[in-house]
Amino acid sequence: MPETRRKLTTIFSADVYGYSRLMEADEEGTLARLKRLRDAMARLIDAHSGRVVNTWGDGLLAEFSSVVEAVRAAVDVQAELARVDEGGEPMLFRIGINLGDVIIDGDNIYGDGVNIAARLQESASPGGILISRTVYDQVRNKVSVGFDFLGDLAVKNLQEAVPSYAIRLAGGDAQPGRSLKPVPATPSAAEARKTREGPQMVSTRFGTVPRQIASLALAALIVLVVNLATWSGTFWAAWPLLAFATLAATSFAQRLAPEIRGPASLLVIGLGIVGINLLTWHGRFWAVWPLLGFAAFAAFRWIMQPRTPER
Repeated sequence: MPETRRKLTTIFSADVYGYSRLMEADEEGTLARLKRLRDAMARLIDAHSGRVVNTWGDGLLAEFSSVVEAVRAAVDVQAELARVDEGGEPMLFRIGINLGDVIIDGDNIYGDGVNIAARLQESASPGGILISRTVYDQVRNKVSVGFDFLGDLAVKNLQEAVPSYAIRLAGGDAQPGRSLKPVPATPSAAEARKTREGPQMVSTRFGTVPRQIASLALAALIVLVVNLATWSGTFWAAWPLLAFATLAATSFAQRLAPEIRGPASLLVIGLGIVGINLLTWHGRFWAVWPLLGFAAFAAFRWIMQPRTPER
């Protein structure tokens, strides 16, 4: 058996929304439009140094060595297809993009990376683009588009859900190479944006900080001022300050990558317990026992984590 070859690549998956219905209404006309639009898509993919891997029915699979070029190609494709499509009902493509490891078999590619791209494509809105977290991390500061976090997307045969992001397009007036203007979100997108990754940010004299942390800092300052203004020899503000600090640290830990979010949260809890021990100090460091328990739990989770297969 020949050794399986693998590579990391950007997978671009596209199909036509409502293709069966369009074919039922006008088979020959729909097929002619599909061929014309797919040819235009293939030219743009090639212009962005991509490669069409396969086509089937109304679908198209392509790959790019550059994540940025894959996203730029998708944006240009949606703008170009909206411009050149002629006929009655628009033929709207859905595009999904994922950066992942794939198996190479001749000119074809297979694997979870391809499956994720196909799942993103199925969940994209008509005329829209949906990307995975791996793509978002690479392009968020390199392309002139907006992003909406739509939450975790379940993928068949994968235990972990895939965080997904919708690219905000300006519709038919979007032109290649130009900054795209954000468009008003639809009601469904507005609901999804409530779950957007990360807290809302506020601008302060010391820079931009998450709203929750800014609120906790303000509450801590008020408590400290009240304690000093009513000083009677007891620094009782230490307890609410400890609580505020723990909440702020927990909020920060939840914004970290999934693989370190758990250990960071345990560390925050451990530091909170140490703070309680110090504030109630009677000559005994009893916090060592829960800290030891947390360390044992973290070590157990690390040992039981499945090993990543070698490539």
